[in-house]
Amino acid sequence: MSLRLLPGLLSLLLAMQGLAAPDEAELERWLESDEPLPPSVSTADVNEGELVFLARPPARPVHHHFQHLTLDAQSRQTGWVRMEQCHENLDPVPATQIVFRPGRVRDLVITQARGIARAWVEGDTVQLEDVGRDARLCLRGRIRALTALPGGVWQLANGPYMRRFLDGYYPMRVTVVIEFAAAHLRPVRIRPAAQPGFSIERAPGRIRLDAWFEGRLQTEIRFVDARSP
Repeated sequence: MSLRLLPGLLSLLLAMQGLAAPDEAELERWLESDEPLPPSVSTADVNEGELVFLARPPARPVHHHFQHLTLDAQSRQTGWVRMEQCHENLDPVPATQIVFRPGRVRDLVITQARGIARAWVEGDTVQLEDVGRDARLCLRGRIRALTALPGGVWQLANGPYMRRFLDGYYPMRVTVVIEFAAAHLRPVRIRPAAQPGFSIERAPGRIRLDAWFEGRLQTEIRFVDARSP
């Protein structure tokens, strides 16, 4: 899943890391020329995709993606898991989209859209128009994220999560809660490993991941049958 700002819009540079918006004339000149970005949109420290965990959260609020995944007995055979997710602190822009891997999402429904003029599902994406400050978006559906591997192992892979603008990646927070008791699975490996900026909380039948990062984040949890020795 990724969040992308759509190119070619006069206001597409708004609100990245709380930067002030350049005026329309300034953007018009930049879009029609080979000049560097306007001074109000510095890219000196732009992340180009390398995953960097942030031991200290940014001072300013950043996009927070919360996702709740529920695995059931059928998930082991089909790979499909129930998904609920919410997005907070979305960047205030005229247009943006949330993109899922093609063929990996179904029954996608918008359950809440606050501070957004228009939101709709289009194929494997959710399209947003006129996103305001303090906007919130929540979705529900099913994603195909669980894969059976040889040797009685199942892999739950998620991501890449990213907050992308043009060729740069900006700070983001992702919280993922996985419920798996109904699938009769037991986790044996989680990647990435816990470290500053990435915490892992375990409880019976439940795992919670919380990451502050820049770049592209992918997570992987491997399970075995909970009833096996």
